[in-house]
Amino acid sequence: MIQIEGASVNKLILHKLDIEKDTLHLSNSMFHFDEADQEETLIKIFLKPFVNNSTTLEFKHDVNIDLNVLFSLSKSIFNNNDFIIQSQGICQHLKAVSKHPNIKSGDVFVLQFDDIVLNGNTYQGLGIYKVENKDTFIETTANSEVCINFKKGISSKRLDKACLILFTEEPYTIFLIDNVSGETDYWQNEFVKVAFKKDDINNTNQFLSLTKNFITQQYPEDFETTKADQIDLLNRSVEYFKNHETFDKSTFEQDVLHHEALIESFQNFNNKYAKENEIELVDGFDISAQAVKKQARVFKSVLKLDKNFHVYIHGNRELIEQGIDADGRKYYKLYFENEA
Repeated sequence: MIQIEGASVNKLILHKLDIEKDTLHLSNSMFHFDEADQEETLIKIFLKPFVNNSTTLEFKHDVNIDLNVLFSLSKSIFNNNDFIIQSQGICQHLKAVSKHPNIKSGDVFVLQFDDIVLNGNTYQGLGIYKVENKDTFIETTANSEVCINFKKGISSKRLDKACLILFTEEPYTIFLIDNVSGETDYWQNEFVKVAFKKDDINNTNQFLSLTKNFITQQYPEDFETTKADQIDLLNRSVEYFKNHETFDKSTFEQDVLHHEALIESFQNFNNKYAKENEIELVDGFDISAQAVKKQARVFKSVLKLDKNFHVYIHGNRELIEQGIDADGRKYYKLYFENEA
């Protein structure tokens, strides 16, 4: 995940894409700001939404990376070619791939940033944003009389479509936002054209996602198990990642899964998952603590019993027992030493 405490806005330009009229309104000049609060607002709107984005991507092309249009235009900006002309090219490329009938018109912002931090290193960045929806806000004025005006503007809480390119080693590092993806996936697959970056963040994310899907989907199909067993296995999986700096698949299987039959089931699911999701899962990597922290939130440790009870299971699985009484009622028996 990026850090933006010392980041600054170097250049900013706005173009407009009118899908209904099939036209572009291209600016020939950049926006200049001279007040600190204006730059702070720009960073809040255009950079802050990426702070919690832990999925790293990179440009791709099936033949030659230089044939990826956005990669080529971004590289030209990084090499100090004319920012205005290259930004116009970016907007023209966006128009060229906006062929789906459900794609909307929008404002196209292109910003160049300095001093964005990723993994302790500082980089220049390029942000590309398409704003399709605007929020209504109230503006108050007090001249000859007090007035209220209703206007539409861009919210700092939600970007429609955004792409942040950090100029790391080629083919660069990319973060994407697509909050209006229901109509088409053109933003990711046609405009930017990306693949998962082969780094520790994605390795950690992908293996944790694999593990969660195995425990919640395949594990109860292959073995007689309970929700408490599943939660216990989820907890042990997360604890492995929290307590280790490096991941080794064989060690993980022995320490967390234990049983040969369960390990075999997991390995089969691993192969199936990688093929279906078109990803390469490696057997060893450095664990990303940031990715673990984010993924751990979706590893549910709550046992829900009808609408009456929620049991949070965090530790020793042997202290909870499941059974059925003589009347056929299901129950859990909990053992404890101290009551808080």
